Amino acid sequence: MTLAYIGLGSNLADPQAQISSALAKLAQLENCQVSQVSSLYFSRPMGPQDQPDYMNAVVAIKTSLSAIALLDQLQHIEQNAGRVRKDNRWGARVLDLDILLFAQQVISTERLTIPHYGLKQREFVLLPLAEIAPDLILPDGDNIQELADQINKNGLKIHSKLS
Repeated sequence: MTLAYIGLGSNLADPQAQISSALAKLAQLENCQVSQVSSLYFSRPMGPQDQPDYMNAVVAIKTSLSAIALLDQLQHIEQNAGRVRKDNRWGARVLDLDILLFAQQVISTERLTIPHYGLKQREFVLLPLAEIAPDLILPDGDNIQELADQINKNGLKIHSKLS
């Protein structure tokens, strides 16, 4: 089984319910087992500021799926939640599920980049990831907790624990 970390985000259609529902669907995926779940965080939008704040979380899963098969499953969950992919990369969205890490693999294809390209710059990824895996070392040798300690919190707040 491969240990993977998934980022969850939503800022439309009851974000807390969207993330809770996505977490339940992740737990039901065949060949996947949710092993850890971060708290739920409020974060400011990355792109245009004329959109609601986001709710974010990170989950650790153990899976026998390949990275691309896992991506297909995550995109299926997003689509079923009503996610519509648009040209506006940082616009509002019902649900966003990103593979942040897939073991210590480094993958760079047209469809998938692992580690996630924004992992080190996003407080709403680093802080929840450090919460559940403070000793995690990235494929390039960086320590998650050290990165989390150094990043600007940008107003990020813990909302509540997910279950």
